[in-house]
Amino acid sequence: MASELQKPTKKNRGFYVKMRVLHKGRQPEKSIFFKYYKWVLWFSFTLYFLTSFLISNKSISLSKARVSGSKSSLASRVLFESVNRTSHKSKPKIPASFKDLKIYIYELPSEYNEDWLSNKRCSNHLFASEVAIHTALMNTYDLRTFDPYEADFFFVPVYVSCNFSTVNGFPAIGHARFLIFSAIQLISANYPFWNRSLGSDHIFVASHDYGACFHAMEDRAIDDGIPEFLKNSIILQTFGVNYKHPCQDVENVLMPPYIPPESVQRTLEKAPLTGKRDIMVFFRGKMEVHPKNISGKFYSKRVRTEIWRRYNGDRRFYLQRQRFPGYQSEIVRSVFCLCPLGWAPWSPRLVESVALGCVPVIIADGIRLPFPSAVKWPEISLTVAERDVGKLGRILEHVATTNLSTIRRNLWNPAVTRALLFNEHMQEGDATWQVLDSLYHKLDRSYRRSSILSQ
Repeated sequence: MASELQKPTKKNRGFYVKMRVLHKGRQPEKSIFFKYYKWVLWFSFTLYFLTSFLISNKSISLSKARVSGSKSSLASRVLFESVNRTSHKSKPKIPASFKDLKIYIYELPSEYNEDWLSNKRCSNHLFASEVAIHTALMNTYDLRTFDPYEADFFFVPVYVSCNFSTVNGFPAIGHARFLIFSAIQLISANYPFWNRSLGSDHIFVASHDYGACFHAMEDRAIDDGIPEFLKNSIILQTFGVNYKHPCQDVENVLMPPYIPPESVQRTLEKAPLTGKRDIMVFFRGKMEVHPKNISGKFYSKRVRTEIWRRYNGDRRFYLQRQRFPGYQSEIVRSVFCLCPLGWAPWSPRLVESVALGCVPVIIADGIRLPFPSAVKWPEISLTVAERDVGKLGRILEHVATTNLSTIRRNLWNPAVTRALLFNEHMQEGDATWQVLDSLYHKLDRSYRRSSILSQ
């Protein structure tokens, strides 16, 4: 079937109307309708084309992304989308730095993505960047191509983080490998693009604790490793460290965890960024009194337990161990927000702290942070070594009396927050924009580009 998917030719489409009125001498008067017949017909066609244009230019919703898995329907869709790609346009201006980048999005059967959205948490929890970036790419028409033969990269939208455990409510990702492998089998059987590059120009999202290792516990993640079928592809992931690690031993783009921009906006409408901050140091989250849990591992490498043991009761620290849905209202009242590691080094608190103007205090040795060219992390945050948690009080007191105002000024730059948030429609400088900018610097992996250069 792959041989059937030849590049479609462009054909002019539409229809041509020609009217002739033959005058043989003076004709008798016609009816009013006949007299204005050509004007009525012209108006009808104009209305038809205008209506068609408005319908075709609506934003693409994920609910429309249903495709049959049959070979014939996939082949037909390639042809249909190729000739109709110019009908999908986006209003936002695409930055010149990657204006010629083209991405093709596979439209997989709904069990790979859309069906998971029946649970509303799927598009709003901390791993939901897999949904957010898919949505943004679907609506970025100037970069999205409907002709796979002109694509630089191929995006494979598989949601693996929405299988929430009925026991603890956390995402269970044991099915991730099978689901992604199944998608690869489908696209490689029905399209020629995976096989010709062995997947090197294909993009997947792994927004989990340890990326494409697909496990929340580091030792298990390392033992399992990245599956062979993904090792040649590009992974968009939230996990990153600045030392060699098996779970980032793949071509990757580091991106932030997902925080709904609407929740940030609602919080700031009630409490402005520059408002009163009456909490000096804030942290709400899991802090075990007895850190050895059922897995036999120490959560947060004992860092959170040490924070609780040393600073619970310290009036400078507002520490809470219970969950609270309105915790963003506490962040926006705080000067410093602790961002210690959990099972993995990264945390959504990092994004929330930046977005709500609270200086992030990063306690996760060796963490690699997203988009360093757009977000100057040393200028907007503090990094404290895990072994120095006992000195936290003195360190923050010193910063508060010296360069806090400079850090805040850098932190409160709107461009910094924009770089860490995903929007339904990509905005210049936002998280999707940063991902695309990173991909643009990986164009050497594009089969199409290498083929052109070799000619």
